[in-house]
Amino acid sequence: MKQWVSWMFSLEMSSTMKLVLTFIFSGTLTVCGGNTTNSLLPRLLLVSFDGFRADYLHNYEFPHLQKFIEEGVLVEQIENVFITKTFPNHYSIVTGLYEESHGIVANAMYDAATKKYFSEHNDKESFWWNEATPIWVTNELQANRTSAAAMWPGTDVKIHNTTPSYFMNYSSSVTFDERLGNITHWLTSSDPPVTFATLYWEEPDASGHKYGPEGTEQMRAVLKEVDNHVGNLVQKLKALGLWESLNVIITSDHGMAQCSQDRLINLDTCISRGNYTLVDSTPVAAILPKGNKTYVYNLLKNCSLNMKVYLKEDIPKRFHYQHNDRIQPIILVADEGWTIVQNDSLKKLGDHGYDNTLPSMHPFLAAHGPAFHRGYRQRSINTVDIYPMMCHILGLKPQPSNGTFGNTKCLLADQWCINLPEAIGIVIGVLLLLTTLTCLMIIMKNKMGSPRPFSRLQLQDDDDDPLIG
Repeated sequence: MKQWVSWMFSLEMSSTMKLVLTFIFSGTLTVCGGNTTNSLLPRLLLVSFDGFRADYLHNYEFPHLQKFIEEGVLVEQIENVFITKTFPNHYSIVTGLYEESHGIVANAMYDAATKKYFSEHNDKESFWWNEATPIWVTNELQANRTSAAAMWPGTDVKIHNTTPSYFMNYSSSVTFDERLGNITHWLTSSDPPVTFATLYWEEPDASGHKYGPEGTEQMRAVLKEVDNHVGNLVQKLKALGLWESLNVIITSDHGMAQCSQDRLINLDTCISRGNYTLVDSTPVAAILPKGNKTYVYNLLKNCSLNMKVYLKEDIPKRFHYQHNDRIQPIILVADEGWTIVQNDSLKKLGDHGYDNTLPSMHPFLAAHGPAFHRGYRQRSINTVDIYPMMCHILGLKPQPSNGTFGNTKCLLADQWCINLPEAIGIVIGVLLLLTTLTCLMIIMKNKMGSPRPFSRLQLQDDDDDPLIG
């Protein structure tokens, strides 16, 4: 009887532990994988409105965008990568890499090995982009899939000898409606089907530079226009029967800070231009010394209390901005709202590029479609987290990246997600359950196996003989 109770106790505890462990760790498993049959390939449209600062959502009215958000998900703030410029952050979104890893380290760069310069108007040579593999290239290399792009940075360049099957050469004169029309045409008529597409628009960045984010009336007008573009996008997708089947992400590359003529850092008062080349300008200036690096650094480091001066090897590790040959020997980082000039006047009232921890630099992310929950909000993710999420949605094997898929799991309909307070509550509840079961089992074991009360030993008659000495 004792052995039977002990065996039952052991079996019960083993089963309970298995059940509890399965319950606790089931959240790390995918509920269902992406469908990869050609007829049901998941599809994704990635849209960027350049320079859409996260808190614009609170400070202005967006009826179309808010409707989009209510039916999908919202990430209120995205911490982008340093430096917070257009080309670097757009490439981080589609590669999941920090700038030092993907090689597009600024809007203007110098490559010492080739002695070539990169700019927004001179960006077509492949070697600048080949240090990473953007998602549209990965998608193109999958069986029977194609990509399309309307002017996302890098999509009109052969990267690893590959472009999207359908793309537009960049021109700022092409209207949003023309770009949208091309994208939706490719989404509905291509064979094999376009499964990944990108759409880029220059606003509200252009107006943010011109008026600054505090130019309320001017920014209200341009943001109303942006919201109308969102409305046109949704209406077009509905008319073409794509709204319920297509996953759509709307996001941005960076925010915008207010600048002022009263907040200028004049390099000409500190150092002669003959001592250095200014590779990239404000608010993160890349300095290539022409002579002694230490001499140039010493002249610059005391130039302004509102500017940090770093030797490349001393750039803070949190910036992830050291390990690439295109990062120049000296980097100047202006404080928020300050502008680095060479004896110039202020040319724009708004700028970006500053420290990526500043809320003014943060964009947002909204998403809608079968891959996403409805009506869910999340406080923050990192820009590099978007890439592994997009690969998951498309069923692509991601390239190595700096992003973390777990940071976006709560946005996705096919993922089991639990927040920290709920997790703590479940663990405490499970521990209480285990303690209760253990106590019950111990009580049962003791009750079943306890000895009978003592009774006087009854001797047989032949046992009464005296002991033999």
